[in-house]
Amino acid sequence: MTTRQPHPIEVRSYEILRSRIDLSPMPPLWRAVVERVIHASADLEYAVDLVTHEAHLERGLIALRRGAPIVTDVGMVAAGITARDTICHIGDPAAARMAKAAGITRSAAAIRLSYAEVGPGAIWVIGCAPTALEEILLRRVNPALVVGMPVGFVGAAESKAALRASGLSQVSNVSEKGGSAVAAAAINALLYIGEDR
Repeated sequence: MTTRQPHPIEVRSYEILRSRIDLSPMPPLWRAVVERVIHASADLEYAVDLVTHEAHLERGLIALRRGAPIVTDVGMVAAGITARDTICHIGDPAAARMAKAAGITRSAAAIRLSYAEVGPGAIWVIGCAPTALEEILLRRVNPALVVGMPVGFVGAAESKAALRASGLSQVSNVSEKGGSAVAAAAINALLYIGEDR
């Protein structure tokens, strides 16, 4: 395995971030996730908006190291996950057909297709569609970890609250903000953690 070499711009970005906010009291995985999300968004509020537990992140990290599949809700999240291949069925014509037949969103249909492919124990990364996150909860997918950070004024905060209340291993945020870049950043933080940890 080769060691990831961050670009000098990334190194400088982290120096600036750490000069503006001290996250050192956080547990190590939580801190890594928050820092990467802030790095991706330049939004320091994620220091208090992002919610998880260190044990949830440990479970996700172990699953990633064991090769658990990573499923995303949209192609933009998939494009942001740089260290591993992902599964995303949002563009699958079957998702469009299923959505129309079942009266659900294409994002929810894509989750159904993905679960049929991967089964339990996957990592789910949601950065766009609250309905995708709701479908994960309805399907009881038995995930290793859910990164639930959909963005928007309709259903985003509510779907993330439902995720936190579910008892599943999760990373989410409280507010309406979120999005593909921050959801991908959260999982990238775990993927970039050194194997020597």
